[in-house]
This record gives sequence, structure tokens and C-alpha cells, in this order.
Amino acid sequence: MRIVLADDETLLREGLARLLVEAGFEVAGTAQDAAGLLRLVEARRPELVITDIKMPPSHTDEGLIAAQEIRQRFPEVGVLVLSHYLESRYAMSLVEELPERSGYLLKDRVSEIGSLADALRRIGDGECVIDPTIVSRLVSHRRNAGPLAELTAREREVLALMAEGHSNQGICDRLFLSPKTLEGHVGSIFRKLGIGDAPNYHRRVVAVLTFLRAPSVS
Repeated sequence: MRIVLADDETLLREGLARLLVEAGFEVAGTAQDAAGLLRLVEARRPELVITDIKMPPSHTDEGLIAAQEIRQRFPEVGVLVLSHYLESRYAMSLVEELPERSGYLLKDRVSEIGSLADALRRIGDGECVIDPTIVSRLVSHRRNAGPLAELTAREREVLALMAEGHSNQGICDRLFLSPKTLEGHVGSIFRKLGIGDAPNYHRRVVAVLTFLRAPSVS
């Protein structure tokens, strides 16, 4: 997978590039700001972009804006936004605008190269991946409203892990379920949420968005 990445912190940028190469990815270029990232994407046409959320000149949401522009101009390119900050509104903004082939992770995950590599591959496969810490925050503030009210406690656990971007095998390992049992839970989630026939990764995206869009507890 060809990747370009952007971060204004030189040590993090170069260190992440090295980790990605060691994990088997091709790093096609690095940038220190959003403008440089956009130029790289246009020139190198990567399969996926990794960008910090806050970069020069204003250090607000330049990376998020760049990710949205990249997907408008190059819709086949996946995007992963990294952040030091636990900001669920940024994560929701990202998946609302880019519900497929997108992700939002905290920079703490960068050192967990296995988790990062898995997230990148899942984004490349068309899914959305949200940092587990953010999902936990969203779970604690979500009502069992609408279709979600029909889900069992176990099904909500499965859906939360889907929102974090875990594969079926990863969910089985975490919840000590057999693949057949998990398949039953996932099928039940799709039925209860009214998600019809479609490729599984598309249905997972729709299910995750339904979960994340549920009303917050006041």
C-alpha cells in the first residue's frame, strides 16, 4: 500500500515513516503542512494518506480540511487523521463527511504498529476506523434510542468494537466468541438496524454510523 503522510513534528513524521516501511508499507513521501500534503497527493497518487489534524499555519483543523479536500478531488484515496487530542467532534465530523475509507486515531496508537497497520488495511478495504478511546466516550453518552433500542447488550458490544475498526477475528478474540456465534450477532445487528443486502464492509460502515449518530444523553 502506497502512503503519504503529513505532520509538522519532524521526529514523529520521520519515525512514523520508518515504522510503516518496516511494517511493509511503501511511504511515497512526507510533508510538514497541509499544502505540502495536497501537492504530494496530486503528484504521487497514493492509496492512503495519514495526516495530523492540527498543522501550520493556524494549528486548528488544517489536516481535517485537507483530508476532506483530498477525498473530494481523489475519492479513491483513503485517509487516516491522527491527533494528540481526544476530540469526538472531530472524529464525528470526519466520518459524517467521509463514511468510507477513513479513520481517526489518537497519536498514542502510532507506537502500536500492529494496531496501526490493521487500521490502515481496514481503511484500504473501505471501512471507517475510530480510536477506541473516542468510541468509549461516545458509547457512554449514547441513548438506546430508535433501532439501537432493539439491540441486545452483547450486540451493542459487538457494534462498538466494529466502530473501533476491529476485524471479525479481533472481535471474537476480545469477546471470546466463536466465528459462527459472531456471524449470528452481526447478522442480527444488520437486520435490527434495517441494513439490507450489500457488501459486508458497506453494511459495517452503515451500522457504525447508525451507532455513532445515536442521540447523546442530555
